[in-house]
Amino acid sequence: MGRVFRHMKVNAAFGLLVLLALLFLALFGGRLAPYDPMALDLGARLTGPGPAHLLGADEFGRDTLSRLLAGAEASAWIAFTTLAFALASGMVIGLVAGFFRGPVDRLLMVVNDAFLAFPGLLLALGIMAIYGASSSGIIVALGLAYMPAVVRVTRSAVLSIRELEFVEASIVIGNSEVATVARHVLPNAIPPLTVLATTMFGWIILAEAGLSFLGLGVPPPQPSWGNMLASARPYITQSPLLIVLPGLCITITLLGINLLGDALRDFADPKNAGRE
Repeated sequence: MGRVFRHMKVNAAFGLLVLLALLFLALFGGRLAPYDPMALDLGARLTGPGPAHLLGADEFGRDTLSRLLAGAEASAWIAFTTLAFALASGMVIGLVAGFFRGPVDRLLMVVNDAFLAFPGLLLALGIMAIYGASSSGIIVALGLAYMPAVVRVTRSAVLSIRELEFVEASIVIGNSEVATVARHVLPNAIPPLTVLATTMFGWIILAEAGLSFLGLGVPPPQPSWGNMLASARPYITQSPLLIVLPGLCITITLLGINLLGDALRDFADPKNAGRE
């Protein structure tokens, strides 16, 4: 078991490092870029790595490194904002449904199950087709697409927590239902939501890249990893790095986030308690 736990810790450390790096890029990615990511230099178009452009330039001579950093900022900012929106709205609905139950619970779950009937990316595609391609639109679309999963997990956790003695004691001593939920129910529902949030973050990164690739995400010329892949397709034989580099960024990010999510799930598993 010691080897298993060491492996879990390595996975968690790598995933946490990727998450922190992505958070750093979300805050400072654009400022670290050596060039303006949208500045044209037609004399350098489709050039390979060199002293002037460390990772080469794209079909308009724009610096690839600068666009990768700016794309990381856009993708990470969208992912963090979307996750916050999905968690905040889903937790409120799940708390209300799970704690008050009855007709309120049934009504909310009917609506939530209707959203769950659609695959998340398909629902986001439908919303984006109406809303139009923009960063704010993709946040709303993906937030609504992934909110039902948060509602389900929150409701399940609350249904079990509300039957515990300390919750009943809080109501008996005169605390209001809102105070009881805020002080006792919500904090105990956080652990399963933490695991879900980590996994969902990877889903959002991939969904944003997919929507941007299809032209329904971050609108060009503003860079994101997804629209960089789309714009590089015609030049895959002339400059394969234009496809390899953003694809590698997406792959490493998803790998790190998934490893962190797996490690958190394993740490939270009661079967692993005390076995280190």
